[in-house]
Amino acid sequence: MSFEIWENARLATLQAGQDANYGLIDDGALVIEGEYLAWVGPRTDMPAQYRHGAAIHDARNALITPGLVDCHTHLVYGGHRANEFELRLNGASYEDIARAGGGIKSTVEATRLATEAQLYKSAKKRLNHLLNEGVTTLEIKSGYGLSLADEAKCLRVARQLAKDNLVQIQNTFLGAHAVPPEFQDKSDAYIDAVVAMIEPLKAEGLIDAVDAFCDRIGFTYAQTEKVFKEAQRLNLPVKLHAEQLTNSRGASLASQYGALSCDHLEWLNEEGAAAMARAGTVAVLLPGAFYFIRETKLPPIELLRQHKVPMAISTDSNPGSSPCTSLLLMLNMACTFMRLTPQEALAGVTRIAAQALGLKDRGVLSANQCADFVLWDVSHPAELAYAFGSNPCLSTVWGGQIRATTSNTHIF
Repeated sequence: MSFEIWENARLATLQAGQDANYGLIDDGALVIEGEYLAWVGPRTDMPAQYRHGAAIHDARNALITPGLVDCHTHLVYGGHRANEFELRLNGASYEDIARAGGGIKSTVEATRLATEAQLYKSAKKRLNHLLNEGVTTLEIKSGYGLSLADEAKCLRVARQLAKDNLVQIQNTFLGAHAVPPEFQDKSDAYIDAVVAMIEPLKAEGLIDAVDAFCDRIGFTYAQTEKVFKEAQRLNLPVKLHAEQLTNSRGASLASQYGALSCDHLEWLNEEGAAAMARAGTVAVLLPGAFYFIRETKLPPIELLRQHKVPMAISTDSNPGSSPCTSLLLMLNMACTFMRLTPQEALAGVTRIAAQALGLKDRGVLSANQCADFVLWDVSHPAELAYAFGSNPCLSTVWGGQIRATTSNTHIF
């Protein structure tokens, strides 16, 4: 097989153990064989065998990082909730909005009414923004259909997005997101319905993992465990929206089931952090939601550091609490709000975010990893977290293929 070489670049390899300096290699080179990296290192150390007949790409002194990974999104849904945003700023409470049929109920209604084509069109616009900022892998959660037919509809849209674009998408079933109107005051019965959905969705090839929302406005510890037991029976990994509004001991429960990640975690305590560390569970921090709902309690970053719990960062792109499609902005917010270092933040949207999805073949620049990487118009990796409101992405390579910049602009 022939090789392709990218050279004349500064590489931030983000390999484990090298975060203190981003794994920087000046005058670096990447060798691609098919969809994978065959060699990474200083250009002058490249074995001569790779140059025979190779296609050479000049990176023109760009910084190259691994492709970005957005490990927690709810990208497929109907409608929007901008009207609720305005109502809150004019004094309406969350309870007022909910009584008027707003909140997640409005998104569920809009999602159920939407066709697959309509959901695809709106989700594609959101996806384009992420792709234009160098995202090469992401997760899409369901959770706005809340019935077997509507959850399947959303998950099929996510699968189609992956087929139509140069991007890897992991599907996560989040049926245990909220209680739908037809199950009002019957949350146990709804959890039984969620459990019954998992096997047919897996049989259709629509899910890669199972998630739940364990909190005072979500589901109880016992209800969440029911969902996890069924996922375990079907050999599906689990994740959890945990300790966002209260400490519901969700992180400890999820860790018992070897959860890939626990996400949000503002109310995480030491018991939960220790359990996550033992299980190798990733903490996914969601600064967009922290910002948008004007949260005041930060996740316990020092506690996570002390227990050596790996920290990922994601957009949590969703209509209610984080209508954001910029992972670069999340880098800055993670540093400014949560006091992560730029090194921690960049690892959190590459290597550790891939770990949160259970993917071991991406997130770093090294041999035998996916040839997913981004060329940036910056000289140092810290600039990606430092500047906000701009996009220095020059080009993205996914699976060895140069990905064209997408656009939401259509000229008729």
